[in-house]
Amino acid sequence: MTTPDTLWLTTSPELKYFNNALLRHLSRQTSIAQWEYHQKPDDPNSLAVAVTLLHDYLKTRKKPVNLIGHSIGGLLGLLYAREHKERVKSLTLLSVGVNPVIDWHSHYYVQRKLLPCSREFILKHMVQTLFGYQNECTRQKLIAMLDRDLNNSASPHSLYGHASIPPIPVSVPLLVCGCQDDVIVDPQQIQGWQNLVSSDDTTEQASPTIRLWQCPQGGHFFHHFYPDTVAKEITKFWNLNYSHA
Repeated sequence: MTTPDTLWLTTSPELKYFNNALLRHLSRQTSIAQWEYHQKPDDPNSLAVAVTLLHDYLKTRKKPVNLIGHSIGGLLGLLYAREHKERVKSLTLLSVGVNPVIDWHSHYYVQRKLLPCSREFILKHMVQTLFGYQNECTRQKLIAMLDRDLNNSASPHSLYGHASIPPIPVSVPLLVCGCQDDVIVDPQQIQGWQNLVSSDDTTEQASPTIRLWQCPQGGHFFHHFYPDTVAKEITKFWNLNYSHA
C-alpha cells in the first residue's frame, strides 16, 4: 500500500465538508490522505492524546510528510512538528494565528458568557459571522453542523474555561494562510507569525522557510470558497521548499 506524501489533519469531523474542494485540488498535485481525530465526550480535553495517536500513525513511515490543517487541525500540526520535526517535510496552517488556540469555539463561548442569549441564538449569529447571509434552509443546516461540532470537536475551549496557548515556533518549512476578512483569526494574527520568526529568542527554533499569505475574501473558511486559489499558493510553497531541499 502506497503511503501518502501529504496528510490533512482534521479535529472537527463535523466540518470536514468544508475541506473537500481544496482536497480535490491538492490531490492533483500530491498523494494526499485525511487523518481524523474524533474527540469522545468522556475523553480529556487535551490535544496531547491526538499528538500521540498521530505519531503512532506516522512513526512507521520512512519519509517525512507534508502536514496541513485548518484551525485546531493546524494547531495539532504545530504541536506535532514541535515534538517530531524529523517526520515533517513541511507544515501548512489555514486560519491559525500566532496565538494558535483561537478558533470559532473561543468566540462562541465569549458570547455565551457576555450575552443573555440561548445557544441556538448565538449559533445563528455565528453562522452569519462565518458564512455571511444564507437562506433559511442553508442556515438551519449550518446551525446544526456547528452545534454538533461544539459537542464533537477537539477544540480545547468550553463554557468552563477559555484555553490559552503561547505562540509555538517550529523548525520546519511553514506556510501560514489567512483571510483578510476573517473575523475569527484576523489579519494581525497572521502577520504576528512574522514577528515570532524574526524575534531574537526564537531564531534557532524558528522555521527555516516561512511564507505568509492572505486570501482577499472568504472569511474563516476561505479555503472552501476559493479552493483553487489556495491550492495554487500551497503548491507554490511546496515547489519552493523542494527546490531548496
